[in-house]
Amino acid sequence: QVQLVESGGGLVQPGGSLRLSCVASGFTFRVVVMSWYRQAPGKDRELVAGVSGAGDSTNYVGSVQGRFTISRDNAKNTVYLQMNSLKPEDTAVYYCRAQLSYGTYWGQGTQVTVSS
Repeated sequence: QVQLVESGGGLVQPGGSLRLSCVASGFTFRVVVMSWYRQAPGKDRELVAGVSGAGDSTNYVGSVQGRFTISRDNAKNTVYLQMNSLKPEDTAVYYCRAQLSYGTYWGQGTQVTVSS
């Protein structure tokens, strides 16, 4: 079955960095567009970044452009989100998503808290 397992969240001070990881299984990872979403308390879940199957095309929401980098290692079935220059408004639960031909799958989420 499809599984997505995120890790790497935590508490960080403003200006700090974190790297999130999402390990995927149960499908052909290298052909699937992978995305990171986040959901802050009281807000809708929003797309943060996406990456093509080959890793050669990426997109970002404007608020993280230039600070976050999405990448993937198809040999390890893993997608990453490098987050630099973190701000308090980046505080949220971050989710990995796989859009497959037969459905959309989400990980369990990892909490990122940016606070001094």
